[in-house]
Amino acid sequence: MSASMEGALARLVAFYEHLSIESLAQLGAVYAPDAHFKDPFNEVEGHAAILAIFEHMFVQVDAPRFVVLESLGQGQQAFLTWEFRFRMKRLVSGEQCIRGATHVRFDGQGRVVLHRDYWDAAEELYEKLPLLGAFMRMLRRASQR
Repeated sequence: MSASMEGALARLVAFYEHLSIESLAQLGAVYAPDAHFKDPFNEVEGHAAILAIFEHMFVQVDAPRFVVLESLGQGQQAFLTWEFRFRMKRLVSGEQCIRGATHVRFDGQGRVVLHRDYWDAAEELYEKLPLLGAFMRMLRRASQR
């Protein structure tokens, strides 16, 4: 990974680890205008759509924060593992944690052009909800038999 791509990766990690409503203004420095973003719930393109996902996150949960555990880069691509920590506004008390990974591809200016998140919504989110969680855990146990 070149020095400029290492800098791009470090900028991306810092963006996520310091993410706040105020820091969303820096999205254009990290993501290319036509960047593609996909996670288990969304598939969008462009700054406005990506920004809307982050703004929605701040409405849905309290105290969201990302902790990047590892990042590996090669060429113009990188892979990150992370924990997303937050508190639900209702239904479940206490801090919650979703573990996942992200694949990103950078353009020549070091901005993200492709962002793909990988995490198991059933295990990491649905199983933590009171009624749905009991049902999801029962299904998982039944499939392991």
